[in-house]
Amino acid sequence: MGPLDLLIQLLNFVAPALFVAIVTTLASRLFARKGSVALAWWAQAAINFVVGAAALLLGLWYFGHDGKMATYAALVLGCASSQWLMARGWRH
Repeated sequence: MGPLDLLIQLLNFVAPALFVAIVTTLASRLFARKGSVALAWWAQAAINFVVGAAALLLGLWYFGHDGKMATYAALVLGCASSQWLMARGWRH
């Protein structure tokens, strides 16, 4: 496997984390109260992406291969939880 193939493989692995991170951040902007957002959208998306990528890596480690529904459920729960904590933490 060449370096370009490795890069494409890695980007395909983290693509669900990036998608869920961006959608979660934008959905939070739509449904959150005015003035409850302290971080820029890109900072929230970056934090959600790191949490989501960690969930994918843990799923890969635990199950031995990627693409398990339990891993994707952990991805969604992790991103939603981190977004909730970000919205809750700076509101008070």
